[in-house]
Amino acid sequence: MYLFESLNQLIQTYLPEDQIKRLRQAYLVARDAHEGQTRSSGEPYITHPVAVACILAEMKLDYETLMAALLHDVIEDTPATYQDMEQLFGKSVAELVEGVSKLDKLKFRDKKEAQAENFRKMIMAMVQDIRVILIKLADRTHNMRTLGSLRPDKRRRIARETLEIYSPLAHRLGIHHIKTELEELGFEALYPNRYRVIKEVVKAARGNRKEMIQKSSLKSKGVCRKREYRAASVVAKSIFIRFTAKWCSKSSVFTQSWTSTLSA
Repeated sequence: MYLFESLNQLIQTYLPEDQIKRLRQAYLVARDAHEGQTRSSGEPYITHPVAVACILAEMKLDYETLMAALLHDVIEDTPATYQDMEQLFGKSVAELVEGVSKLDKLKFRDKKEAQAENFRKMIMAMVQDIRVILIKLADRTHNMRTLGSLRPDKRRRIARETLEIYSPLAHRLGIHHIKTELEELGFEALYPNRYRVIKEVVKAARGNRKEMIQKSSLKSKGVCRKREYRAASVVAKSIFIRFTAKWCSKSSVFTQSWTSTLSA
C-alpha cells in the first residue's frame, strides 16, 4: 500500500473516509491487475495510474474520477472487463474507464481526420462525460513527465501529438496549469537546445521583473500613504505582469486599476 500513500495524503484533505476506502479498493484491484507489468523506465506499472490519480486529486476531483484514473488501463491492458469494473465499482466508474480506453484506441481514418483540429473535435464529440477527457489529460501529463525513458523518435512523436492535440484541449477546458505544463514538456522534448536557452532568458527576465515589482510596489504604497488611500496590491501572472491597485478615500469609494505587460 506504500504507493497509495502519495494519493492518500492528497485525498485526506477533502474526501470523506467512506470514499477514501473505495479508492483504496480501486488501488488494490489496479495493483493486482497490473502485477508483473512494468513501464519503459522499469518501474512497476501501477506507479503510472497512481500518478495520474494524484494529478487529478491536486485538482480536487471527485472520488469516482480518481477511481477511474487508478483503473484507466485495466480494461485495455489486462484480462479485466467492463462488466468486472461495473460489478466492483458501479456503472459510472466502469463507463469512465471504458471511455478512456476508447480514446486510446481512436485512430485516423483519413488525412482530414488526422488534422489536429478535426481530431480534437472528434474527441469532444465522442466523449459523453467530460471527466474522461480530464483523466486522459492527466494520463498524458504523467506520460510527458516520464518521456525520457522512451526512444528519441517516440519521444518526438508523443511530444508533437501533445502540442497539437492535448495542450489545446486543456486550453479549451480552461485547465491552464495542465495546458502550460504540456506545452513546456512538449517543447522541451522537441527542441531541447532551444528550450534550455529560452528557459535561461525567462529566468533572468523574471529576476528583473521581481526587482521592478518591488520598486513599483514601494512607490505605490508611498503614494497611497501620502494621499491617505487605504490599500495597494500587486499581482504577477505568468510571463505577464499586472499591477492592480484599489483605493478607498475618506469621502467616497472608488477603484482605479492599470495594467503593465512585459514580454519575457
